[in-house]
Amino acid sequence: FTGAVEIADIIFTCLADDNAMTQTVDDVSRATNIEGKLFVDCSTVHPDTTDHLAHVFAKAGAEFVRSSGHPQWRTLDSVMGKANIEFSGQPCSKATLLKIIANTLILNIIESLAEGHTMAEKSGLGNDNLHQFIEVMFPGPYTAYSGRMMSGDYHKRKQPLFAVDLARKDARHAMGIAQVNGMRLEDVEVADKHLGDVQSYMGQKGDIAGIYGAVREKSGLNFES
Repeated sequence: FTGAVEIADIIFTCLADDNAMTQTVDDVSRATNIEGKLFVDCSTVHPDTTDHLAHVFAKAGAEFVRSSGHPQWRTLDSVMGKANIEFSGQPCSKATLLKIIANTLILNIIESLAEGHTMAEKSGLGNDNLHQFIEVMFPGPYTAYSGRMMSGDYHKRKQPLFAVDLARKDARHAMGIAQVNGMRLEDVEVADKHLGDVQSYMGQKGDIAGIYGAVREKSGLNFES
């Protein structure tokens, strides 16, 4: 990585967790001259980690952009997503905080869909009927995750789209931030318990949408749809 940084002017990073990101940046800043280079980080890390990175880059004379890099958003002039949310003049950590809170909304979407589809199957409504309603009323991510649950994609794919280990890391960050600010994210706590069930059942192959399998299993159905 250091060799690539030496010959590059703009460096994008997207690493698995805070330790990996902090270690990589600390090592690079010590091993080579990064003055004048632009670093764009898309990792999901704690806001305090983002503040640390900003300090390291500033001390070394490098520029730093914290890009939330969410798949449903467009950043850097529509190259990476769908829209640009401007944070100029604000602490870099706010962009990270936004991503963490946004990921709790995704968890809530999946949890509500998992329970809804399980109830539709158990009650006799049928998943197809519920999915048609979701398509009309909640197009976009709701419909996409509903389709993944119905097709069984969450347990059939060889590699997860959103790995359960990373999803639980994001949930821990969110719950920790909430606790520091005098509140609880009880919906995230429930989703995290289900993610733990997915982790136990599928290991590292587990996907965030596997929450559906966990809810199904707790309701007397098979994990696989």
